Amino acid sequence: MLLCNPSSVPLTLSPRTHYSPSLSSLKNHPSFPGKKNNPAGRKLLIVQAKGEDSADGPDRLISAVCYFYPFFDGIQYGKYVLTQFTPIQVLIQPLFPAIKVFKSFPLNGFLVFLTLYFVVVRNPNFSRYVRFNTMQAIVLDVLLIFPDLLERSFNPKEGLGLDVVMSVDSTVFLFLLVCLIYGSSSCVFGQLPRLPIVAEAADRQVL
Repeated sequence: MLLCNPSSVPLTLSPRTHYSPSLSSLKNHPSFPGKKNNPAGRKLLIVQAKGEDSADGPDRLISAVCYFYPFFDGIQYGKYVLTQFTPIQVLIQPLFPAIKVFKSFPLNGFLVFLTLYFVVVRNPNFSRYVRFNTMQAIVLDVLLIFPDLLERSFNPKEGLGLDVVMSVDSTVFLFLLVCLIYGSSSCVFGQLPRLPIVAEAADRQVL
């Protein structure tokens, strides 16, 4: 009986290949955590919504033109300023033909008011930018009722009363002129003008 001494038998160990996947290959594997599956042929569309207060070219133009309405309707309050300050008269002289047409029919102001309010402000097809600026112009025109009532109820011909009326009329006219310049120029450049006194009222009307 032959006994085999284990120490006499040479042992040959064949090297085993150990596969160590790289990090990049793991990341490309579908089961890797954080890997988002994107099926072939599927497109991701990112749509950026247009802001409520953003404006394109036509919106700017419509909004800018609306601010001429209260100025045309209250041009009579500038009778004292225009006679005393020639530069202001020269500034608005190009508007005289349009003012003459606006004042040619007594109901023009009321018709423009109805058109702007029901066709523009209450029309959801217009952007909020247009409706807000239009509503500001309407509210500004409505406020002209107060100086008009003052003139009708208190119309002095001379003295301190006349000085008060001249001051009120001149203040109203200059306020309308500043609102016209500020409102229209802001709309032309795509900014949102917020007029003092009327902006909050316009916000409540435009949803």
